[in-house]
Amino acid sequence: MPEGDTVWQAARRLHTALAGRVLTRSDLRVPKYATADLTGRRVLDVTPRGKHLLTRVEGGLTLHSHLKMDGSWKVYAHGQRWSGGPAHQIRAILGTTDSTAVGYRLPVLDLLRTTDEDRVVGHLGPDLLGPDWNAERAHARLLTDPSRPLGEALLDQRNLAGIGNVYKSELCFLLGVTPWLPVGMLPAEHAAHLPPLAKKLLEANRDRPVRVTTGRRGQDLYVYGRAGRPCLRCGTPVRVANQGDGSRERPTYWCPTCQRGPAPGTDRFTKRY
Repeated sequence: MPEGDTVWQAARRLHTALAGRVLTRSDLRVPKYATADLTGRRVLDVTPRGKHLLTRVEGGLTLHSHLKMDGSWKVYAHGQRWSGGPAHQIRAILGTTDSTAVGYRLPVLDLLRTTDEDRVVGHLGPDLLGPDWNAERAHARLLTDPSRPLGEALLDQRNLAGIGNVYKSELCFLLGVTPWLPVGMLPAEHAAHLPPLAKKLLEANRDRPVRVTTGRRGQDLYVYGRAGRPCLRCGTPVRVANQGDGSRERPTYWCPTCQRGPAPGTDRFTKRY
């Protein structure tokens, strides 16, 4: 799933290609907006908000998209062959005289008034890569449900916007706790350090083609995607299990030695927590 840094990169590509230019082609391939036509309107900006993309155009309109698991926006120069997927997967086309932005497999696509953007992003917490970032407010939101597992709280975009499954697993590793530890059982210094650490990781990766949390060349991530492989710190095999409420479970990775707290299939719960 694209996370905040990936969406930030997509917004930058779209903004560079479209902002300040007049649309010469507009094709929204979803039934609700099949007759909508944005041609002749100038694109004002493309702004990321957590995992959401807001493309604002003249006339007070915003095209809102969310990539979810498989969606993507590709930008092609004039005359370049489109290679992002088969035609039936295209959900949106925005073209200028110089380039064309094509949205593939977009599960969420809305056209709304710019003044109504809060209807689709107003529920989000502080954006880790946005101008509204506020570490204290993010910290307070994370602690609103002390009994909630940390991994689930991190994925809740109402707490802080931009964290996905990769950063969830990596942040828990860096804090030395399992994703199943109740938020309220985090030591105070860990809880206070979490929002700034999350912001630091996303900022470090927003300009990189490959996400890195370790600082080690060739070993990009500590635990995510490394099930069965040795932990980079202690050598213990990394484990994986699903985490979620049943309807939205996510594969979650952790080191049973380096991370303290409860975990599936164990009754281990370190007294320190």
